[in-house]
Amino acid sequence: MAYQLLINFFLAFIWMFFTGTFTTSGFLIGYLLGLLVIFMMRRFFKNTDFYFIRVLKLLKLLLIFCRELVLANVEVLRLVLSPKLKIQPGIFRYHTELDAGWKVSWLSMLITLTPGTLVVQVSDDNKTLYIHALHMPDKESLKQGIHDNFETKIKEATS
Repeated sequence: MAYQLLINFFLAFIWMFFTGTFTTSGFLIGYLLGLLVIFMMRRFFKNTDFYFIRVLKLLKLLLIFCRELVLANVEVLRLVLSPKLKIQPGIFRYHTELDAGWKVSWLSMLITLTPGTLVVQVSDDNKTLYIHALHMPDKESLKQGIHDNFETKIKEATS
């Protein structure tokens, strides 16, 4: 994947030099043309998929995180502005299937950046996260939401 990205940047700069347009739009046109060339030559890259698919999956993960961020902010605002504080805080254990430490760190970061949840501790084997939730009426739905929204998207984007 990294080679494809470097080749794409190289092709974009070559396009800029050939056309003599050293602007952002000239780079973007060269980048898109380089993307087309790499897509057509993707079968010559050994054991790698087309890298832009992974970029699109990362953008999808970013959009899902933004959606969850907005929804969590609205939920926390609703809880804080209610006349009586009807929260059920708690700590629960979440078992992850992610295999690398940086993926677990990424999952922990996404959970912690979402308002109302905080990763308190990660086990030594990186398979269990201890998460504090501000409002936890049903911990199984919280676990399922983390799995569906974050963990599976991290797996898709990094595989």
